[in-house]
Amino acid sequence: MSDAALSARGVVVRLGGTTVLDGVDVDVRRGEVVSLVGPNGAGKSTLLAVLAGDLSPAQGRVEVLGRSLDGWRLRELARERAVLTQEHHIAFPFPAQDVVRMGRSPWRGRPEEDDDRAVVTESMAATDVTHLAARPFGVLSGGEKGRTSFARILAQRTGVLLLDEPTAALDIGHQETVLARARHEAEQGAAVLVVLHDLSLAAAWSDRVVLLHGGRVAGEGAPEEVLTGPLLSEVYDHPVTVTAHPETGELLVLPDRRRRTPRPSAIDLEVRA
Repeated sequence: MSDAALSARGVVVRLGGTTVLDGVDVDVRRGEVVSLVGPNGAGKSTLLAVLAGDLSPAQGRVEVLGRSLDGWRLRELARERAVLTQEHHIAFPFPAQDVVRMGRSPWRGRPEEDDDRAVVTESMAATDVTHLAARPFGVLSGGEKGRTSFARILAQRTGVLLLDEPTAALDIGHQETVLARARHEAEQGAAVLVVLHDLSLAAAWSDRVVLLHGGRVAGEGAPEEVLTGPLLSEVYDHPVTVTAHPETGELLVLPDRRRRTPRPSAIDLEVRA
């Protein structure tokens, strides 16, 4: 495999007779943020589920810190990697602070447990949910639930972070806050893999980008190498323009509506037939 904190080789996943992932390789090293991007149905969340150990591949191998994923005990693994899923459901009306405190459960009975209060407080402040501490999780807005869940995985204090669309339902300011914190974790030595749909955010915050298309890696490398107009236009089946911000020089990925060709509707297709 590799010396990466998180590695996958030859991952194949078949669901309902369909090959969702077909021979995917990915590495995430300490100190870097890797964005996983691609169109709907490309296999992003499926790959994240495999990397997290929530889904077993038909073929391939995943390693965390050089050890096969199936060689870890669950509690031990939870002290090394944290996973933020797309859905944020809690069965009981726990207050937000208790939800964040759940991230400390892997450290129960260990010396690190003494830091619980300070870690929870810092994690909530970092994600701007301190004012929600006493509010039941179920009544929070989608964005508030997302930030509270992100605080929970920060409180877990692991060296590998898997984030599935952490900016979904967030306003611009909180999108920047969450990804800035992901960058901070990487700068402190964590390996961060984040699934994003906003390609401009991926360009701004990533060290490397992995572009999935049809269950395969269509591109991998620095943002400027992968996020190009021709490649994105092909993968997303829509004209895309990539340009530099006039002041900062950052990459901006935009749909090119000048060359837009409307997709045929189901009715159009039926009439043509």
